[in-house]
Amino acid sequence: MKQSASIASILLLSIVLISGDRARASQKALTLLIDPAVTHQQIDNFSASDGWSMQFIGKWPQHKQDQMADWLFSTENDSDGKPKGIGLSLWRFNIGAGSTEQGDASQIGSVWTRSECFLQPDGTYDWTKQAGQRHFMQLAKQRGLNQFLGFILSAPVYWTQNGLATNTGRGATFNLKEEHYDDFARFMADVVEGIDRNEGIKLDYICPFNEPDGHWNWVGPKQEGTAATNAEIARTVRLTGNEFAKRKIDTEILVTESFDYNCMYRTHPYVKPDRGYQIQSFFSPDSTATYIGNVPNVPRLMAAHSYWTNTPLSDLKRIRQEMGAVLRDHKVRFWQTEVCIMSNDTEIGGGGGFDRSMKTALYVARVMHHDLVYANASAWQWWRAVATGDYKDGLLLATPDQTLVDGQVTDSKLMWALGNYSRFIRPGAVRIAVTDQKRDKEAATNPEGLMVSAYKNKDNSLVVVAINYSDKVKPLVLTTPARGISFVPYLTNDLPGNDLQPQQAIKAGSLQHIPPRSIITFVSE
Repeated sequence: MKQSASIASILLLSIVLISGDRARASQKALTLLIDPAVTHQQIDNFSASDGWSMQFIGKWPQHKQDQMADWLFSTENDSDGKPKGIGLSLWRFNIGAGSTEQGDASQIGSVWTRSECFLQPDGTYDWTKQAGQRHFMQLAKQRGLNQFLGFILSAPVYWTQNGLATNTGRGATFNLKEEHYDDFARFMADVVEGIDRNEGIKLDYICPFNEPDGHWNWVGPKQEGTAATNAEIARTVRLTGNEFAKRKIDTEILVTESFDYNCMYRTHPYVKPDRGYQIQSFFSPDSTATYIGNVPNVPRLMAAHSYWTNTPLSDLKRIRQEMGAVLRDHKVRFWQTEVCIMSNDTEIGGGGGFDRSMKTALYVARVMHHDLVYANASAWQWWRAVATGDYKDGLLLATPDQTLVDGQVTDSKLMWALGNYSRFIRPGAVRIAVTDQKRDKEAATNPEGLMVSAYKNKDNSLVVVAINYSDKVKPLVLTTPARGISFVPYLTNDLPGNDLQPQQAIKAGSLQHIPPRSIITFVSE
């Protein structure tokens, strides 16, 4: 039995080095030059959010929380050199609006999509709120994570036009009363200072809006959220930037977490023009009504979500190239800050049914590759870390018991696929050139075959991520300008245990075979 397992491992899993007639075999292989001298965007982080789940799961038995935290945040290896976790480098914290305190009157049917608010009706703050979420932030911090982002779906319910944290079909304007814009800016400053003072955790970034252009999300009471026009966003950001500057808060303010890349650089066919062309609106001085490039605490950095643009394959590349060109023209950097599987992702059956296999993992890895290579994303962030229902929206799957404060949790190949990037490409890394030596072409991308991208960390280590989407073995030769470089490959595929499984070290220039339906990350020794 051991011998059979060993043979299977050699045939299916390992990176096979061929020496005898390597020159002849190499002619059929994709030969790529990894060139650290040619650099692209800086990589800031890889992340996921506490979105709704952690308000309950953050109160589960500690040993179960520790396992989840290790899977998500650990950068340690076990005694065999296998990573214990995927080493996320930023954590997204949902700053709630108060629908939990409203209960059923919130018109949000599920307790899982309601959220507590630190602000109380009398104007005071209760920093014991959001206890589960705050606890899990501490677990992240204990494992070395030091980047935190606070994202807001709605202003506190006391100030909204309908008295709710959900839009309830009220239209496409900001659900905030005119007299409370200044209050909302002060609220964000208060939360940044309160979390720092009470938790010892600094929110490095804050996002005042989340999918304000999302036409689909503002017609029913499903969750906290609000629409907003570009002008309403700009007004809010200006007030917030000035409030932060007055208090000497250096937290950066990000806009606008668009629901669709199309809104970033043009008018979306289903969205009103007053929330399109966002790059140009916010960062071109000619757009005087909406320009925020001179606002304190606002970097030349925009955030958007990768929903609805991942199929067909022609759009997967084209939309990112078009958006990337507009971002470059306006000298604006870009973060992809949220995605999960949606109904239009029909290639893998849509969003329904949590999937632990490589089917979803490879699909998402393909999106990551295109976001990083063609949109030049400096950060890539999954929607929520832990799913609690039968849907493809979590890296982990938690199955709560009836109390909601205990249950079972399992990992997924999706989580480990993200780890092929997050565990090895650390903050401050830069993406570097990958050139097809036979075709003299930048970026090796076959969305139905082999996709390869490369990065250089601040310690000068090289990281190459190779995704084989096909069901065939793909021969590959990685070359570097420097001689004598060796790589340790880490393999993720559908076989049990192959979750960033370290393989035998290989030398640059050697022929390797990338197994079918797999992801391999090569890390220079």
